[in-house]
Amino acid sequence: MQADFWLQRWQAGEIGFHRHEYNAHMTRFIDLLGIGPGDHILVPLCGKSLDMIWLCEQNFRVTGIEISPVAVDAFFAENNIEHDISEYEWGLMYQSDSINILCADFFNIHSADLPHIDAVYDRASLIALPQDIRPDYVTQLARLIPDTARSLLITLDYPQQEMNGPPFSVGEADVKQLFGQQFIVESIIAEDCLANEPRFQAKGLSRLDERVFLLIKNIP
Repeated sequence: MQADFWLQRWQAGEIGFHRHEYNAHMTRFIDLLGIGPGDHILVPLCGKSLDMIWLCEQNFRVTGIEISPVAVDAFFAENNIEHDISEYEWGLMYQSDSINILCADFFNIHSADLPHIDAVYDRASLIALPQDIRPDYVTQLARLIPDTARSLLITLDYPQQEMNGPPFSVGEADVKQLFGQQFIVESIIAEDCLANEPRFQAKGLSRLDERVFLLIKNIP
C-alpha cells in the first residue's frame, strides 16, 4: 500500500474508515498504558481521528503522524484548534498546545524528530497496511519508542477472503507473529462488532471481531 494510495483517498474524500465517535475500547482500556496527566501518546497514521481529542481531554499530550495534509488540515479546522506550522526536512509540523501532528511519511521519521514518547495508541494504523508492509511498520515503531512505552493496539479480525482491505484483517496470530520478537503481546479482548457495522455487513462479511492488545517492549 503506497503513500500515493492514501494521499489520493484523502484528496477524493474516500474516508469511510474515519469514525465520528470515540473508540469504546480506547476509553475502556486506556489505563492499561500506565500513564498519567502530561504524559505523551504517539498516534501513528492518525488521519483526523477524534480519538486524539479524547486523549487530550484526559490531559495527555498527543503527537500524531499522518502523511496527508488534507487530513491534518481538516483535523485542526474541524476541531477549531489554533496551531502553528513549521517546516522540516521530513515534512510539516502542526503544533498546538496539546496536540502536534507531523505531516510526513511514518517511515521517514526518526526518534529524534519526536518528543519523549510514554505510550502508543494504534486503532487504524496496522490494519491500514497490507501484509507485506506490516513487518516494516513494527520495526519502525520499535525504533521510535523507548523501552518503557506501552502500546494499545486495536485491530479488526474477519475472513480476509470475504473482503479486500483496507482495513485488513489482523487476528491474534498475526499480531503475535508480527510483534512477538520485540514485544510481549497480551490479548485483552475480542468482541463481535458486525451487528454495529452496516458497511461491513453490506460487503458480505460473515464475522467481524474488534480485538484489543497490550504491547510491552521485550527488553533483553
